[in-house]
Formats: sequence, structure tokens, C-alpha cells
Amino acid sequence: MKNGGGRTSRIRRRKLFRSSESRGVNESYKPEFIELKKWLKDRRFEDATLIPARFPGTGRGLMSKTSLQEGQTIISLPESCLLTTDTVIRSYLGTYIAKWQPPPSPLLALCTFLVSEKHAGDRSPWKPYLEVLPKAYTCPVCLEPEVVNLLPNPLKTKAWEQRSHVQEFFSSSRGFFSSLQPLFSEATETIFSYRALRWAWCTVNTRAVYMKSPPQLCLSPEPDTCALAPYLDLLNHSPDVQVKAAFNKETRCYEIRTATRCGKHKEVFICYGPHDNHRLLLEYGFVSVSNPHACVYVSKDILVKYLPSTAKQMNKKISILEDHDFIENLTFGWDGPSWRLLTALKLLCLEAEEFVCWKKVLLGEIISDTNEKTSLDVAQKICCYFIDETHAVLRKVSRMKDEEVALINQLTLVETLQMEELKILQASAKALTALQTAFT
Repeated sequence: MKNGGGRTSRIRRRKLFRSSESRGVNESYKPEFIELKKWLKDRRFEDATLIPARFPGTGRGLMSKTSLQEGQTIISLPESCLLTTDTVIRSYLGTYIAKWQPPPSPLLALCTFLVSEKHAGDRSPWKPYLEVLPKAYTCPVCLEPEVVNLLPNPLKTKAWEQRSHVQEFFSSSRGFFSSLQPLFSEATETIFSYRALRWAWCTVNTRAVYMKSPPQLCLSPEPDTCALAPYLDLLNHSPDVQVKAAFNKETRCYEIRTATRCGKHKEVFICYGPHDNHRLLLEYGFVSVSNPHACVYVSKDILVKYLPSTAKQMNKKISILEDHDFIENLTFGWDGPSWRLLTALKLLCLEAEEFVCWKKVLLGEIISDTNEKTSLDVAQKICCYFIDETHAVLRKVSRMKDEEVALINQLTLVETLQMEELKILQASAKALTALQTAFT
């Protein structure tokens, strides 16, 4: 039998290959999704628009069965499917929550319920949902310390703060967990371990939708705005789509309406917000490749590191920047250094006789060609410093991937982030070179 040959068949095979690369692999036949669909049907939800699938790049998500149009409702999840603090208070935990003083926070109520139901295993009515939740997360609180130390400095600081926050959350909740002992034959210290609570905290933090609930007298007065939405939370993030998402009080459903078209058998995305990659990794545990909101942050110590040795009145200049909120959120982006970064550098590069013009700098006025050139030169030096530093980190990550096989997923996440930052810095260096040519 002859093999199919010729130019037409080769084109057909290439198209098929490209299509199979971008198209997800249907996972609706898997036992956990079959059980989840049954569970959702019992709660009056059936979906004829989306199916679970696995995609290259994003992993597990939802795929469209048909083409989706702008303004179309892609999912409408009944209130009976949502896991809220009201669900928790109406459960066996409600009596214990009502007794505890000071009142538990809404977050603690949700986390306690998740840990308790997961411990219940087959006895939990929420088992079909719990079975499709991630077994582990990649938020910084879950990363190994040696991996956290490979993050860019501003994100590294926030990562350690997150770890301290979750540890404090656990420590301050142990008394409440002990009060639940009558509900369990096993010791609560074993059930409500730090690892178990961290998993629950990440589940709420990464997967909950915004849904404001009325205050509950038995809960602390913190805003009660989180709801877990089974199936809906399989939707992945893309910065390139627009959706409207909210709880519809008339239909009593949480609804998502797309403002972006989506082709048949394509992954359906929602947008978590215009977040940079630091925010996405910190809050959700992933990095968005080619994220238009991604940037590289410049800290105060790096800001002054490459200033001319002749620079004067540095303390006064830094004080002015701090007083006028020009010391934070200084960044390099895909199109070059941000206006805030260049403005801060222009002020820091003012000559002694130009210093009286500092207010004009903050308003965006040009003081002199010398000031413009000097600030661009400093920006380029800072950018080159970051490029060198990022290359060094990437080399270290590469070595660690060979030596620390158990950490390969965590290291790959950091590698992706650093590669994205390197691309941004290289684009910024190119933009700065173009700006500098005006002064040569």
C-alpha cells in the first residue's frame, strides 16, 4: 500500500499537526469528571457549551463544543453548586463556629470546611468536587525555600511575607481546630495540620470567585466575598479576553458572559484582571507567557546604584520622590522604561543648578538635553544590570534542574518567569538604544 505523498497531503498533515497542537484533549471521559457532572446535574446544572480538556501550555481547562459569540453566556452555575460561608454555617460546623470567640473569619470557615470534607473522603457530599481540585499548588507559600530565593527580589520579599502570613493564620487557628474534636475520632492536630490548611488556603485564594455575602453574626466582620464555584473554576486566565462575571440575583446563578469570540474546540478563557506576572504567581501560582501587563520592577537601591558619581543632594531628591509617590512601581515594560521610572531618574540626575526645577520634572517637562541623556544612560545601565542578573539566575536554575529532579516543576515555573523578564529587559534595552540615538 502506497504512502500518501505529494504537496497537498503534506500541507494537510501540517495543518492537522498545528490543529492538534492548539486543540485540547477531551478529558470528559475521565472518572472524576463523570462523577463531577453527575454531582452538578443533581444540583440542577448541565453544561452543553463546555467540556473539560487538557491544553498545551495551560494544562487542564474548559473547551468549547461550539463557536462562542460576543455577549454569550458561557456558564451559569446555580447557587446550589456554590460553596460559600453560608454552606459552612448550615453544616455540622455551624454550631461550633457560633460558639467560638472571637468569631472565626470567613476565610477560616471556608478553609476548615475544605479540610474537614477532604478528611471525610467517600463520606463527603462534596467529594466529586474535591476530587478534581489540585492536590498541590505552586503559590510561593508552597515553593521550597531554595526555589523562592530564585525569584526576582520584589517578588521574593512578597513570597516570604505570604509564607509568614499563612503560618500565622495556622498558628492563630489551632485553638478553634481543637474545639472541633467532638466531631472527629482522630486528633484534630493530625487532621488540621499546617500542610492541610495551606492546601485549603491556596484552594480559596487561587480558585474562589468574587461574590459578596451579607454579614454573618457568627463570623468576624471581615469582608465575606469568596465563593468556590465547581466546574467554573476550571476556566484558565488569559489577559487577551474580556468577560463579565457576577452572581445574578434574579436567576440565583453565578454567570459568566464573554465579550470575546471563541472558536469551536478552542480553550475558553476568562480574565482574572490586568495583572503582571508577579501578581499572577503570588496569587494564583502561574506565569502568563507574553503577558502585556508583565514588567520588571526597579527597587530604590537599584535606582540609585548607577547614578553619576557627581550626583548631589541625593537624600533630598529621594525624599522628594517618596513624598510624591515616585519611589514605588518603577518598571521596565515591553515598550521600554515606564514614564514613572524615567521621571524618577530625571529628578535624580538633575544638576545642582537645575534642582530648582524638580517640580517641572514631576509634571513631565524637559529640563535640558543633558538631563535627558544622563537619565537614559542610567536607565540603560540599570537594564543591562538586570539582564546580567537574570542570565545568572537562569544558569543557576538550569543547573538545579539537573541536580534537584524533585523540584523540576517549581524550577520550571521560576525559569518561565525569569525568561519572560529577560525578554522584557531585552525589549527595553532596544527601546532605550533608540531613544539614546537622539542625543548622539
